[in-house]
Amino acid sequence: MLWVVVALAIATAHFIELSLLLLVIFIHEMGHAAAASFFSWRIKKISLLPFGGVAEMDEHGNRSLYQETVVVLAGPIQHIWMLGVSYGLFSAGLVPAYWHDRFLEFNLMVLLFNLLPIWPLDGGKLVFLLLSFRKAFPEAHMQTICISAAALGIFMLAIMFTGPFTLNVWIIIGFLIFSLYYEWRHRRYVFIRFLMERYYGNQGDFRLLKPLNVSEDEELSSVLERFQRGCKHPVIVKKKDGVEASLDENELLHAYFAEKQTKAKIGELLYLY
Repeated sequence: MLWVVVALAIATAHFIELSLLLLVIFIHEMGHAAAASFFSWRIKKISLLPFGGVAEMDEHGNRSLYQETVVVLAGPIQHIWMLGVSYGLFSAGLVPAYWHDRFLEFNLMVLLFNLLPIWPLDGGKLVFLLLSFRKAFPEAHMQTICISAAALGIFMLAIMFTGPFTLNVWIIIGFLIFSLYYEWRHRRYVFIRFLMERYYGNQGDFRLLKPLNVSEDEELSSVLERFQRGCKHPVIVKKKDGVEASLDENELLHAYFAEKQTKAKIGELLYLY
């Protein structure tokens, strides 16, 4: 699709404008990639699309919230120095006013669009991070999808009243609708990857010890759904006789993945460990 857009840009004498837009998108995505590389994240690929870019990471929510915030903000921050460089070149007489204005327009357009609270844009990821400070992973993830869907609906209404015949905007909206639907359909898979990474791979930078108080009749799966990003969870089990026992979260994950006791009661695990 990108090559089709490039061909159309050449045919309509808008190749320089397209090059400027792709340059802004590329620098934005490289900001994400540079921050991720600094924290030794696993970068799968960086894609440039006609309407934006995607820096895809092979991480599943177990990095510290501080790292995730830095990586998300590293993209939008690039626009600050780009605006400064463009203004400096314009002031020095090295860039004509027209191209300076176009560059500013593309910068602000990409920046403001990416800050919309819609997943998978940077604004949507920031919403997910903010919710993750207070809520369990699956709850924060689902609420992010709902907030994104509402924000996208408002965005669509705004476009219908201001520029309903703008084809490229509707292509972007189509991409966002597909991304949200895909995220919703795979929400359980996303949660399982979060747990698997927590058990098999990166243990994360847990800055907060947050005990979970559970009853011995509670199912293992329901307790796992209370796991939160950035937190280590000692599990305090209150038995029917009033006596309290404790389990480490790794024991719950081991029972779920290694022992396949997905339907087990928490009380049953007390006799295994």
